[in-house]
Order: sequence, then structure tokens, then C-alpha cells
Amino acid sequence: MVSQGCDIINMGIGSPDLTPPPEAVAALNESMNDPNAHRYQAYRSLSELRVAMTEFYKLHFKVTLNPESEILPLMGSKEGIMHISMAFLNAGDHVLIPNPGYPTYESVTRLMEAKPVHYDLEEFSGWIPDLVKLSTLDLSKVKIMWINYPHMPSGTVVSSAKLFELVSFVKQHNILLINDNPYGLILNDDPMSLLSIQGAMSCCLELNSISKSFNMAGWRIGMVMGQQSFINDILKVKSNMDSGMFYGLQKGAIAALNSTDNWVCSLNNTYRERRKIMWQFADALGATYDKNSAGMFVWVKLSKGIDSVDFSNRILEDYHIFATPGDVFGSQGKGYLRLSLCLEGSRIEQAIQRLNNKKMN
Repeated sequence: MVSQGCDIINMGIGSPDLTPPPEAVAALNESMNDPNAHRYQAYRSLSELRVAMTEFYKLHFKVTLNPESEILPLMGSKEGIMHISMAFLNAGDHVLIPNPGYPTYESVTRLMEAKPVHYDLEEFSGWIPDLVKLSTLDLSKVKIMWINYPHMPSGTVVSSAKLFELVSFVKQHNILLINDNPYGLILNDDPMSLLSIQGAMSCCLELNSISKSFNMAGWRIGMVMGQQSFINDILKVKSNMDSGMFYGLQKGAIAALNSTDNWVCSLNNTYRERRKIMWQFADALGATYDKNSAGMFVWVKLSKGIDSVDFSNRILEDYHIFATPGDVFGSQGKGYLRLSLCLEGSRIEQAIQRLNNKKMN
């Protein structure tokens, strides 16, 4: 439709449209003349980057990590999903995957010839796993359990008490628990890490990235954190997959991670204003939503009986507005839409105008 000249208002992907910290861009540019800039880099990246990442986690998530042994920089946290799965799964193993949830958890599991075992998340229970129900399953073959809080797509923030219950659960069943945490600082008043929970370091990993927090999605810089033995196992895979992260990107990431708290506050102020307008758009759709959610999306529930895929197609055809149907994230996403905040408020207002100019049936 775009190639045919249509002006599509895209509320689909969570790709930040805002600029990175200027310090990061300056550091990237300045690094180009460094004699080491264009050589192979260490698989574990610059020690300076690992230190910056650990200081970032200490500041925002109250977690103290050893930069020499408990953190591994990645080329985006999505890479980490693959590396972790390759390190800890064999064919025939089972993996607990949230429904709704990030589709890559399932696709990578299948690439490993392991079996996805979906656990349903429900709105009425706050999009939190039902551990009583999970305990009734045969978990003897389960090696990994994926969680993602703040949750994508719903934006649910989990409590420390619930995380403690999850840690106790995986310990009981000898499962590796992994929290995918890229939205931790976005519109979240109480950022939390799984690794802050007592006993978590012995059975858990956490993924994070600078994609969302610093508007640097295309830079592909993430991190995985956990105990040394887990990190070493992941490094065995990673060292056979790449030849180190580009020097300039590392220098830019260091500068971003060392930027002040004012950066995160300013970023969230922008998203907060956009979210207010997006709520108005959801109102115009006749949808409901949770105002206490975090992250860079608004997860909206359509009126009962409306098919979200058909509805998404209809507003695309009739209004040239694209919203992601919840079905993309699993069967529990049926009847929902995910609306991205990665577009200017004026574009969201324009979308509202389009709906109002041609009343929806």
C-alpha cells in the first residue's frame, strides 16, 4: 500500500523513532580514527563496556554483577535467545513459553528441535503464570522457562513476590528461568530485575538491551546476565557465531550507558504524552486498556466477539492505519491489538481524526 502511495500510519513495530543520546553518536564518530577500530574485537567485548553495563544495572535495577564473569554483551538481546537455546537445549527437550508472548521464543525452540509447551497468561489473573496449574504438568523434560516482564505485549509489571514464587518453582523442578527485560525502564516507575530476587543467580538468566531505553535498536547491542558457569556456556556458542562486536558500536554504547538519569526521564516524558493520545485512539476504537501497564505499547481489548485480525485488516483498508493483531503473540492474544508508541503524537492524532471523519461501523 505504501508503494502505491498510501499514507499508512504504522502503529505496528516497536522500533524507536527518537534519536539516541548525542554522546553515543559522538563516541561512535570519534572512535573511527582509533587504531583498534577496524580490527576483530574480543568475543566478550571491551571490559569498559561490561563495566558500563554492570553499573547501569546497579543504578537502575539494584543488581550488583561481576563485569568479568557475570555479564556477556550481545549483538542484540534477540541473539541471546538463540545462544541460550543452543547452549542449554537438546532435541526433544521441552520449553515453557508464555502465551501471549514474543514469537521468537517458540521459533528458536523449534529450530533446536525442542518442544514448545505454552502456558496461558490471562487478563483476569494479571498476565502472570499460574504456577499451581503448571505444577500439574509433567515437567521432567522441561529445561527452560521463558518469562518477559514488563510483559510484551500486555505491559504487565510483575511484583518481587511473584518473581520469588517463580524462582522457587524452577528450583523445585530443575528448570532454567530466563527473564527477557528490554522494556524495564520504559514508563515503569519501579524497574525490577529477576536477578534481584534471593536465590535467582543459581537458576536464572536475564536478557536486556539498549535498543528501547536509548533509541538504539538498529545498533544491535544487548546483554545476558547470570552466574559465571551459565555465561561461560553461552560464550562457547557465541564464540562460534561471530568475531566480536564492532568497536565503534561498543564505544557508542558505553557513552549511552553512562548518560545521566535525565535521559531516561526525558524519554519517558515523551512516551507518556504519546500514551495519553494513544489512549484516546483506543477510546475511538471502542477498546479497553490498562493504564498501569509499562513499556512502549498499549495493549487494547476489542469489544466481545470482534476478531482482531479482521479488525486490523479493516482499519488498514478503510483508514490506512496499521495495528498489530494480538493473535501474532499466541491464541491468548485473540481479541486484542498492540499499539506502538514509536510514532509522533501528531500522527496518533491524525489517526484519531481519520476514525472520526468516517465513523466506524
